[in-house]
Amino acid sequence: MLRPRITPCLLVRNGGLVKTVHFGEPKYVGDPINAVKIFNEKEADELIVLDIDATAQGAQPNFRLIAQFAAECRMPLCYGGGIKTVEQAKAIIGLGVEKVAISSAALESPRLISVIAEEIGSQSVVVVLDVKKRLAAGDYEVWTHNGQKNSGKSPVQIAQEAESHGAGEIVVNSIDNDGQMKGYDLELALWVRKAIRLPLTVLGGAGSLADIGRLIAACGVVGAAAGSLFVFKGSYRAVLINYPGQSQKEDLISSALNHG
Repeated sequence: MLRPRITPCLLVRNGGLVKTVHFGEPKYVGDPINAVKIFNEKEADELIVLDIDATAQGAQPNFRLIAQFAAECRMPLCYGGGIKTVEQAKAIIGLGVEKVAISSAALESPRLISVIAEEIGSQSVVVVLDVKKRLAAGDYEVWTHNGQKNSGKSPVQIAQEAESHGAGEIVVNSIDNDGQMKGYDLELALWVRKAIRLPLTVLGGAGSLADIGRLIAACGVVGAAAGSLFVFKGSYRAVLINYPGQSQKEDLISSALNHG
């Protein structure tokens, strides 16, 4: 039976672990490999690693760094950043990574989702949608290239298209809530959740375990991903890698599902 997942998300830039606010102001917070070691010890459900500059700069995936992550990580690992071809996706899976995440390339060529899924399996293909709310209209649009390019398309439209092309999972990342630690955009999460049958992971805004509980209560079986929550501690944002213990996590999920 599928269960909600609680997933740390690490942002990498120039090989270092960073945190952003609204996709800007990247702040260096340490060595990402050390963070992986701590999440191993804390038995995280899975781990997402995103190279935030690779696509924006037109760079290749950093295969050397990916190999380091794969060798160290003892939980399912999803890697995204700069993946534009089926050959790159196959190479990353070949290094021991469970899932590849694609974003701008999937929007530019939805057929690429099908081609990659045929080679590595749908369960290993994750499509990431970075989403901003249009203030005047009150609806949402997907942006690419680290939040620099507006696709003009709605997240539901692209999520449904990705599902039809064989994607195995959708990640919806709120640019507006990124780094704010004030809670997920539940309206956005529910909108996408109701539109697709695929596993959904929601990212952007978690500031407490209660925020994760609210997301699970609203959406049911969902992936609750977070960056700042698992990297910072306290109001002064001291860098401290953290993750709920097993019993704490089970209690949180059970309580949220019972109140959903």
